[in-house]
Amino acid sequence: MEKVKTAVIGIGNMGTAHAQSLWDDRVPGLALAAVCDTDPARLAYAAKAWPGVACYASEDALLAAGGVQAAIVAVPHPLHSKIASLALAAGLHVLVEKPLDVRLSVAQALCAQAKASGKVFALMLNQRTNPLFAKARAIVQGGQLGQLKRSVWIITNWYRTQHYYDSGAWRATWAGEGGGVLLNQAPHNLDLWQWICGMPESVTGYCDVARYHHIEVEDDATIFAKYPNGATGVFITSTGEMPGTNRLEIAGTKGKLVLENGVLKWWRLKTPEDAIRFASSDNFVTPDCDYQELTPDAPESAHIGILRNFADAISHGAPLLSPGEDGLKELAISNAAYLSQWTGNAAMPLPPDTVLFDKLLAERVKTSAYKPKTDTERPDGRYSRRWQVNW
Repeated sequence: MEKVKTAVIGIGNMGTAHAQSLWDDRVPGLALAAVCDTDPARLAYAAKAWPGVACYASEDALLAAGGVQAAIVAVPHPLHSKIASLALAAGLHVLVEKPLDVRLSVAQALCAQAKASGKVFALMLNQRTNPLFAKARAIVQGGQLGQLKRSVWIITNWYRTQHYYDSGAWRATWAGEGGGVLLNQAPHNLDLWQWICGMPESVTGYCDVARYHHIEVEDDATIFAKYPNGATGVFITSTGEMPGTNRLEIAGTKGKLVLENGVLKWWRLKTPEDAIRFASSDNFVTPDCDYQELTPDAPESAHIGILRNFADAISHGAPLLSPGEDGLKELAISNAAYLSQWTGNAAMPLPPDTVLFDKLLAERVKTSAYKPKTDTERPDGRYSRRWQVNW
């Protein structure tokens, strides 16, 4: 079958890696046909790295030229929905880098457009390809853990230096990036959190701006969640702790899961706790349970896995592992956490008030220090280890 001619819009770090993967034929079914970037230096790089691939200085020029059937959008966060919308309107299948957008309201409109278009619309949620997260989801969603009681995710190994933030003009600014650790690094974990445990009904956010770095957005955040059945959750993330931790614990009436250091630990109670609680004649009970440790039965396919799934969805109708509309869920959580912080740490129902969020974000964008300048990043087409699951 003929390969789908694909454009990569935005060839910074992520876009360059995606384009290189297509050029190296690591994604059967997709062919790199065009790239686009507003930076002349990146286009000069592209002309040398991928000879014969069409290069454009704007998405309008690329879309007007035609000749492509799909687009991978890898531009700064506030532009994700805008450019994805243009690509969908041009009749292209679209894969967007996470997050879908900065604002839930804009992302919702994009998803409605994508649904009406009938085109394949996916999001780069590459950590969904990790076998341990997939297994944890199957256990929880399949009822093997019983009723959810509590989840706690400490994900503080997203460490970044000041040099990292200084390397890109758009980084860590309200106008350029739209947020900090919750918008840049932690969307993967926020997505997995809800993918495994389901959506909370409300969240309370504590988002500390510039706690560790000279930036204008948060580099440390704690989210308290409440679920419809009364269960609770805590999500802690930071780019300022070293050494960091990546530990997810989920407790239910039938046992407990712990994911840490590349191992999924599973305690299965032989009798559900809620049955023991009222039936036992003892004051204290030692749990009688089976214990199992699970390690990955296959390597994490990461970004390549999502790209291949995108190609299979276009050519063969395969179900998407990371449908674009799924991105609304983690974005709802982060928008609500910000809104909570901006309103005295009040509990915010999900989905949050998008009108109020957009208003308060606009105020921050207006006073943002973001000034376009030449970035010091020099993408080389490789996927960084920091973009995959890091235990």
